[in-house]
Amino acid sequence: MAAAPLFEIRGLVKRYEGRAVLAGLDFDVARGECFAILGRSGCGKSVTLRQLVGLERPDAGTVRFDGTDLTTLSEEELYPVRRRVAMLFQRGALFDSLDVFENVAFPLREHARLAPDELARRVAEKLALVHLTGSEERLPAQLSGGMRKRVALARAIALDPEAVLFDEPTTGLDPMTSASIARLIRDTTRQLGVTAVVVTHDLALTRHVADRIAFLDGGRFRFVGTWQEAEATTDPLVGRFLAGQPEEGEDVV
Repeated sequence: MAAAPLFEIRGLVKRYEGRAVLAGLDFDVARGECFAILGRSGCGKSVTLRQLVGLERPDAGTVRFDGTDLTTLSEEELYPVRRRVAMLFQRGALFDSLDVFENVAFPLREHARLAPDELARRVAEKLALVHLTGSEERLPAQLSGGMRKRVALARAIALDPEAVLFDEPTTGLDPMTSASIARLIRDTTRQLGVTAVVVTHDLALTRHVADRIAFLDGGRFRFVGTWQEAEATTDPLVGRFLAGQPEEGEDVV
């Protein structure tokens, strides 16, 4: 018998000012897979991601993580769930006043009682995974955009989560750095055996890391499948999106 999905989402609805950004979304994310959510700007990709860790409450529907419906939990009850599900924010959200070591150590200090030697070992281990050994004393302002993303990833995996949610992980990066981050996401998640959900516009990243992709449009997934299935789809909107073409009827400026 196949293992139950780690995430099970049913009938998810989220409205803003009366407009349904999510209009009955249904999907599963299998344990250990990388599930990428694509779609046009403003379609609700990041809104979907925030539902998966309880950062926002839906107006209707259920969000089950490992069998538990997060929509029924209080903020206090969500606390242990957020130890198991890390989120990597679009801009990294590093603490500017803390050096790299303290940024990565922050969740460990908050959630685990570790002796100084063990804390240092855990930080060094995570920095090695993202290829930043020796950067412990540097401040975020002294780092490139790609290095800040790496530090943010090291911090996200500091507590050995079961899932990591990535919100536009390559935004603002040049193509070479984006490719490096894509490789790092793939290698790190596979090495640690974690489940990943990636929200992105970056088609090269998606091709590199995703086991399955979903195309969000009109509050629901218009397509869910592998990259090869997406390339073979007869859906005109999905095809134009993957080809980087304008939607029919739009003027090209």
